[in-house]
Amino acid sequence: MSEQKEPFINPIDPEKIAENPGLLPYAHHAGSMPIKPEDEGKLKSRALRAMEYQTDVQLKQIYDQIQVLAVQAKAIQERKEISEMIYRCNLKFEPLIHHTYHLYQKESEYLLSLVAPEDWGRSKTSLVFLATVKLLSDHTWEILKKSDDFNLF
Repeated sequence: MSEQKEPFINPIDPEKIAENPGLLPYAHHAGSMPIKPEDEGKLKSRALRAMEYQTDVQLKQIYDQIQVLAVQAKAIQERKEISEMIYRCNLKFEPLIHHTYHLYQKESEYLLSLVAPEDWGRSKTSLVFLATVKLLSDHTWEILKKSDDFNLF
């Protein structure tokens, strides 16, 4: 008794059946997740805002680094200027590294002294105090204190 089964005939039109329905760019049945096309303007707008924010953050970091370098360059330039000024003085002693000295001006020449402006006491001096300086190991001079009237640049 062999029963013969009738072949299955799909009632749906074969042209409306997809071989791989999961790869369709749209939902293929009522229970599918809805696929909504993205608004291209919104995508570009979000991407543009994110790009602007990131580049602004990076530019600010670079600007801050430039500011630090500018301050360092100004300090080095100041050390160079005062060092040249001191080495043009008529030094009557050998300055020692990491010791503090005082720079004065007398008419058109400069004088490096061990005596601080407050240590002159009652004696009147014709010297004009310019700066208190310290000799660094690279033989440049660091300005520790500067007169308000003294400008290097």
